[in-house]
Amino acid sequence: MAEMPARRSIHSDGGPITRERILECALEIIDRDGIDGLSMRRLGKALGRDPMTLYRHAPNKAALLDGVAERVVEELEVDTDDGDWATQLREVARGFRRLALAHPEVVPLLVTRPLSTPLGLRPLGTLRPLEDILALLTKVGFTDADALHVYRALFGFLYGHVLNELQELVERPDESDDLLRLGLHRLPIGEFPLLRGLAPVLASYDGAAELERGVDILLAGLTATLTPPDPPPGR
Repeated sequence: MAEMPARRSIHSDGGPITRERILECALEIIDRDGIDGLSMRRLGKALGRDPMTLYRHAPNKAALLDGVAERVVEELEVDTDDGDWATQLREVARGFRRLALAHPEVVPLLVTRPLSTPLGLRPLGTLRPLEDILALLTKVGFTDADALHVYRALFGFLYGHVLNELQELVERPDESDDLLRLGLHRLPIGEFPLLRGLAPVLASYDGAAELERGVDILLAGLTATLTPPDPPPGR
């Protein structure tokens, strides 16, 4: 199947080609057309350059995708000096959700792609949130190992949340009955009475509220099991 022609981009202005400019343009294409819509050929057209010149900055598409993931994750801010670690983790959670909603087509790069790459081989920018959260937590008294457990718990929840929120939940938007809107009427009532009964709750899904509730539960568990010791006097 022939590739769709690239639309004219704000990046095709004849200026110098840099890695940052390439990644911005690649992100623009992915946001609009998805990961499958990105190719070196389309990227070259959007930048007004021979695609071969791009290989100096990204040797292949895989490296390009890693760079895009790194570019997006760099927007996630962690205040490593915030002594209120629980509030800071909540802000990180909100920030990650905002990034996911702003770049839904990039979410697979953030959630599933890293799992196929050993930590030491991942782009350094994608590891920055991990290092920053470890710094945040160890500064307030968590052990290194417990800080890692907290990070894994938080991002395990966040990955699941954004994947769930970005899924299409409504099958028939014009239906007024929640069972019909979600297609739950197809489930045998004798086998799935509880799930069918949750149709109004499922139909009124609120991603922001669901995130806050999930973080509440997560932080309550962390506070009960992994709260760091009190800081020494004068700290």
